[in-house]
Amino acid sequence: MKYLLVVFTLILVLPLKGLAQENQEEDSGRSPYELMSSYYSEQFKPFKKGNVYTGLAFSVSDRTLSNVDQLVQNVVDGRDNSFNIVLKGGYYTGNYAMVGINFEYTQEKFDGTLFRDPDTVQSKSISRGYNFTPNVRSSVPLTKSERLSFFTEVGLSLGVGNTLTRNTKNLDEVEKIYSDEFNLRVGISPGITFFVIENFAFEVQLDVLGYELKVKNREINDIEESRIVTNNVDFNINILTMKLGLAYYFGAGKKRN
Repeated sequence: MKYLLVVFTLILVLPLKGLAQENQEEDSGRSPYELMSSYYSEQFKPFKKGNVYTGLAFSVSDRTLSNVDQLVQNVVDGRDNSFNIVLKGGYYTGNYAMVGINFEYTQEKFDGTLFRDPDTVQSKSISRGYNFTPNVRSSVPLTKSERLSFFTEVGLSLGVGNTLTRNTKNLDEVEKIYSDEFNLRVGISPGITFFVIENFAFEVQLDVLGYELKVKNREINDIEESRIVTNNVDFNINILTMKLGLAYYFGAGKKRN
């Protein structure tokens, strides 16, 4: 029985080894540029039905403020830093058509001195938000190799968030403001995908059109003060909404039959 297993293993392994050596010999005479070009022209199909998409998008902001007028107050001196991270996943249910879901986490901190007539206030605040966004995406290749493509993503976002602010004036007068919010948004986000190397892609995406419903509850020193319900429709191209990201397409390099 042992000898039969050895023979059976050799029968399976030797042809595969010979095929691998044959492929290596074929590729040995090609330059790296030729190998990469043949990869994209012969077997590259990133938006094919059955492929799996994973992505990561992020943005970071760090601002120093000095004598900035904000309508009801003036920022004498302060620092505002924030970051946003989005984890993405999707499955191609058809060629160039994907269904997916995104998870987003946002955090913003502020620490500085404000002037609110007639008082000067030391203010610290921190905000956190979470969003889940089921979406559908359609892609349109802009090149024959499909390395560069345009996509449109339509998503329904459900999110929650909270903000805690601590204001101190006259050294010992402390005001604590806590707010929580719920938001729902339907939006259209176009973007560009460029494959840098093999299945790895670089993405740029913009929020262009959307409808948003936001409900915000606010408490001051543990006493409920207000509830604000906001409906907003926006249509603009704002570079501040640009999101940069990386993506990996499982199955993009499968050979076509």
